[in-house]
Amino acid sequence: MQLRYRQQVTAAGVSVVALALTLGACSSSSSSSTPSGGSSSSSSSSSGGSANLSGTLNGSGSTFQLTFQQEAISSFKSVQSGVTVNYGGGGSGKGRTDLASGTVNFAGSDSPIPAAEKAGFKGKTVLYFPVIIGPITMAYNLSGVSKLQLSAPVIAGIFGGKIKTWNDPAIKADNPGASLPSTPIVLAVRSDSSGTTANFSKFLVKGAGSAWTLGSSSTIKWPANSHAGSGNAGVAQIVKSTPGAIGYVDYATAKASGLSYASVKNEAGSYIAPSDTAASAAASQATVATDLTFAAVWAPGATSYPITYQSWDLVYAQQPSANDAALLKAYLGYLLGPGQQLLGGLGYAPLPSSLDQKAVAQLSQITG
Repeated sequence: MQLRYRQQVTAAGVSVVALALTLGACSSSSSSSTPSGGSSSSSSSSSGGSANLSGTLNGSGSTFQLTFQQEAISSFKSVQSGVTVNYGGGGSGKGRTDLASGTVNFAGSDSPIPAAEKAGFKGKTVLYFPVIIGPITMAYNLSGVSKLQLSAPVIAGIFGGKIKTWNDPAIKADNPGASLPSTPIVLAVRSDSSGTTANFSKFLVKGAGSAWTLGSSSTIKWPANSHAGSGNAGVAQIVKSTPGAIGYVDYATAKASGLSYASVKNEAGSYIAPSDTAASAAASQATVATDLTFAAVWAPGATSYPITYQSWDLVYAQQPSANDAALLKAYLGYLLGPGQQLLGGLGYAPLPSSLDQKAVAQLSQITG
């Protein structure tokens, strides 16, 4: 299906928050009935005497989500003061491992559970709740170069270790007329199991074709001279402190770190700078599976940024208690409702409205 991007949070997204916050007074067998269309019952829900919830939720995983989670947790506290939400980064792989082992209530992950990890979940039903989308930048540190354009085959050559200096003819071909130095290229990559790595390498598989030979995974065997950092912040720090460096860093972190980043050639042949608008254009073209998984990399469209990725919060459908289910519904409902309004100021993009509505409707599948 094709998604239509929306500039503001939908009424359905808002109504689920009011509905979710009443769940503390309900038993685990009760289910919320949230409309998936454009109509909303938010006014009647919000005036229905919502109960104060109490308890703690723990999450870990995606560092792409980290800034958003920190902001959303602070805002959610003003709505439910009795609920404590903790979120640690560590990368998507750590989040999935923590969820499988039962040490967290939800996991932030920028990619679906890989086949090799599924056995760890012991057959339990895992629900995917998309919460944010955004670009992965080609962040670089190159004195005197304020504008840079890169195509997928050239990026593949750089990260595959075949293009070693900034004045390589392949980079010059992407940047006609530019003065590029002979500075050696230093690769900045992730040291942890990362959804950013999975989506970046997926872009290279789709966009670079035979020019990319290292495959797609949450971990990649990078060239031996690569510099590895933990989380998006770790890669950003390497780029910032290392002349000649280039690394894949999420847009929010790259902006916060003051990094320069390249425009990347998309499927339509246009060089597009990373932005929340360009990410939304890409996500609007994504085909979404019934479990709400999708990939926004290498999306069609003249204005689509080609290294756009998505992030989910993963939870078990069956929770150990009614209170755990109520807490998760309330917090996830907040992320899908008012939380979406926080994204633009943080360097992320909101979900397309039809996807947000599907995620809202899926909240009823969380039971105690």
